[in-house]
Amino acid sequence: MDFLATLILGNVVQTASLLMESRQVIGLVAAFLAAVLAAQLGWHGTDRLIAWRSRPDQD
Repeated sequence: MDFLATLILGNVVQTASLLMESRQVIGLVAAFLAAVLAAQLGWHGTDRLIAWRSRPDQD
């Protein structure tokens, strides 16, 4: 039973230390994804605005 508890505790400690070390990388990846999504949304919004303004009035 002690072996199993030691194994589980070791895994928890290794996972925690890995997450602490990779925190900056995770933040960088999240910032990159947020920038890509913002650019995509801006592109799509601009395209819609141009299409809306170039349509002739349909009264």
